[in-house]
Amino acid sequence: MALNGTWKVDRSENYDKFMEKMGVNLVKRKLAAHDNLKLTITQEGNKFTVKESSTFRKIEVVFELGVTFNYNLADGTELSGTWSLEGNKLIGKFKRTDNGNELNTVREIIGDELVQTYVYEGVEAKRIFKKD
Repeated sequence: MALNGTWKVDRSENYDKFMEKMGVNLVKRKLAAHDNLKLTITQEGNKFTVKESSTFRKIEVVFELGVTFNYNLADGTELSGTWSLEGNKLIGKFKRTDNGNELNTVREIIGDELVQTYVYEGVEAKRIFKKD
């Protein structure tokens, strides 16, 4: 799949407003804007491994398409949800465990970039990655 590889964040769109809507405090939002996030994505059939490396943490997330799993955001927000594949898009549908609100995510290749789009309570943000 085209998502396979190592991707380094290049720029973000509306990310601060998105994090504010998620309840992330100002200090953490300012730090997150410069997190130097790098994703290494590997797909084997329906199983994905995503290694996230940033200024603040290094984690490995393993999931299978359509199988519910739990995940913690860098700020500690707990989510539960699934990823599915629709064409060339990886679609994430998650709910916060603290308030039940939905966080939806799409990862897709546009041109030579990985675009990750987030939507939470009507606020949309994008993080755009370049192949490393």
